[in-house]
Parts: sequence; structure tokens; C-alpha cells
Amino acid sequence: MATPISAPTVALERGAIPPALAMVCFVLCVINASLLQTGYFAHWWIFDEKGLGIPTDFVNVWSAGRLVLDGHPALAYDWDIQKQVQVAVLGQSYDGNFAWHYPPPFLFVAAVLAHFPYAVAYAGWAAVSLVPYLAAMRAIVGRTFGVLLALAFPVVFTNALVGQNGFLTASLIGGTLSLMPTRPVLSGICLGLLSYKPQYGLLFPLVLIAASQWKVFFTAVAVAILMASLSWLAFGTESWQAFFHWMPMFSQAFLTEGRAPWGKMQSIFALVRYFGGIEQLAWVFQWIMSGAVAVLLALMWRSRSVSYPLKAASLAAGALLITPYLFLYDLMVLAIPVAFLVRIGLDHGFTRVELPALGLVAALLMIYPLLGAPTGFGATLIVTALIARRVGPWWRGERVPSLAATAEAR
Repeated sequence: MATPISAPTVALERGAIPPALAMVCFVLCVINASLLQTGYFAHWWIFDEKGLGIPTDFVNVWSAGRLVLDGHPALAYDWDIQKQVQVAVLGQSYDGNFAWHYPPPFLFVAAVLAHFPYAVAYAGWAAVSLVPYLAAMRAIVGRTFGVLLALAFPVVFTNALVGQNGFLTASLIGGTLSLMPTRPVLSGICLGLLSYKPQYGLLFPLVLIAASQWKVFFTAVAVAILMASLSWLAFGTESWQAFFHWMPMFSQAFLTEGRAPWGKMQSIFALVRYFGGIEQLAWVFQWIMSGAVAVLLALMWRSRSVSYPLKAASLAAGALLITPYLFLYDLMVLAIPVAFLVRIGLDHGFTRVELPALGLVAALLMIYPLLGAPTGFGATLIVTALIARRVGPWWRGERVPSLAATAEAR
């Protein structure tokens, strides 16, 4: 098995990139671009063939922002009122709800987007949020190839199609991890901004304490508190009351009643429910996995025998494993551990199984529309297994070359 390695510092030439990896990434990038263009002209992106808005996730963001601009931010959390605004902007009704469930600080983003016409905001949100994601992937890989890798990730199309925030979430987690060794304050700012989707930040306090990354920890806390305070001043106490009032109903709808098909969610919780398991059994599996991941990550981040890139990759993958509420667009975050693995491979050589395994990851993400099953959970497990394989000597308690200590000193 490959040994843990230090965080790379020397960029390699273009020729060091395996031709097969470069070709597959190029093809996937072309596929993503072609699908999005085809989607627009075939009328299954933004507008249908009648010129009406297609009901999809982005409509709840724009509608929440519209309610903020109209002076009613707390009403963004009311499912019935939200849907009335959504139907008005789309020009047609639909079954179910696209409910707004983000903490009040994200209303700032929604309000900015609502200043623009719906279609402009829709496409603009995908384009603007793509930029920090590309920057994070470029920084992690350490080469311009990181941009191609970022655009090739199969979930790019899915995230842009539904107008979701996967690019933003991935960029904040990627920014937190790539900046932590050298710019802890900026890293903490990224982590604090991630509080708009708190389920993906649950492991960070644990590993930051384990690794004594106090500057990152306290900066993140300060930023999160500042965001909450500003949203309270801007949107009032009522918005926070509405958020906490409606959250149990949202959890009931999606994690208990299964209003979204279980195949749409990509967690072990959803996998158990997909195969007919009861809710209590699904929670048992979820809590066992979450507990195991948390303990292993705390030990790994406390250790000086594991290189920083592997710690970062494991944390990004772990953030996906511990949440039961995980849709395919959220698997944009999986691009972050993949980027760390690619950087390790480019700097120190790929093992024989890594490139074929990453190809399988891409295939599992791409076949989801055909199967409607939690194939993304399988992709996350494969990436996690690749990280575990790299950390093999540490698992076995073997002595690790002192090169790993260099990463800790950065």
C-alpha cells in the first residue's frame, strides 16, 4: 500500500498528468457543457417549451429573496406563501413544495438574486458560484489542470440544471481546507460562511480541536456569530423564529414521510429506506457511521503521522457521510477529496487502482438519472476507501516517513 505523503509544494509539468486522466476529464467537461446547452434549447432548463418556468430548486431561492425585498423575510419559511410566489414567477403550478429551509443569513444571497429577472438570476447564480469552486479546485490540485478536473466533475451539470448551491458549498469546504495550513484566518472565514449549510460543518469543530487549529476555530465562530447577528438586524427576530418553527416540519417531510423519493438522497440513511428499511433502522445505521467517522477523523487529525492532504480529503469525504439529508447536487463536495487524491497522485504517483476507481466514481454519479437510486453514496464510499488505502500504514500503526511531518509544519 502507498504510504502517507506530505502536502505537495512543487508543481509538475503537463506531461506528468496521466493521458487517460486528462482525456477522461476533457470528455466529461465537454459532456457537461453540451448537456447544459442542450437542456436550454430543448426546454428542460429554466423554461419549458411553452415559455413557462420549470419548477425546480432555484425557484425557492428567488422567491425567498422576493419576499425579503417585499419586506416579509419571515414569510419565506411559510410553505404556502412561498409556493404562491413560486407559482406567480413560474407561471404554472406543480405538485409538492420547494420549501425554503436555510438559516436567515442566506436570505442575503436570495435578496441579491431577486433583484434580477428570474432567468438572469438562475443562470447568473450558476455562473457566479462556479468561480470560487474553480478557484478552490485549482488551489487544491496546484495546477491549472485543477480547473479541468473541476469542470469535468459529473455533478456540475446536475447542480447547474436545478440552480442549487453545490458550487458554493464545495468552494467553502475546499477553501477552508486548502487555506488552513498557510492562511488560517481566511480558512476560518470560509468555514464560518459555511454555516449557511450547517450540516456540512459538524465535523470541523471536532477536528480543529483535535489538531489545535485554534485560529481557524475562533475565526469561524466569530464569522458565524457575525452572520447570524447581521441577519437578525436585517430580517428581524421573526425570521429566526420562523426558521426554527418550520425546521421540524421540513425534517418530518423529508426524513420521516419521504416526500422526496428515497433514491434522490445519497446517504446511508436514504439507502436503508430505499431498500425498505424502517426509519429507526435507518437512524441506527446513520448514527453508527457518523460516530465511527467522527472518532477516526479526530484520531487522524490529532496524529502527526498522516499528511495534511489526506487529513483534508478524509474530512471532506466525512462531511458527506455523516449527514442523512444529502441530495445529488450536494455531492459537488465530493470533488474536494477527489482533488486532494489527484494532487497526491500527480506529486507522488497513482496506485494501480486509483484511476480506475475514480472512473467508477464518475460512472456512479452519471448513471443516477437512469437508476434513481443512491448511487452517489456508493461513489462517496469508493473515494473514502481510496483515502483509507493511502492512510494504510497509519491504520496499522506502522512507522511513517518523516516527510509527513513537513505537512504538519506548513
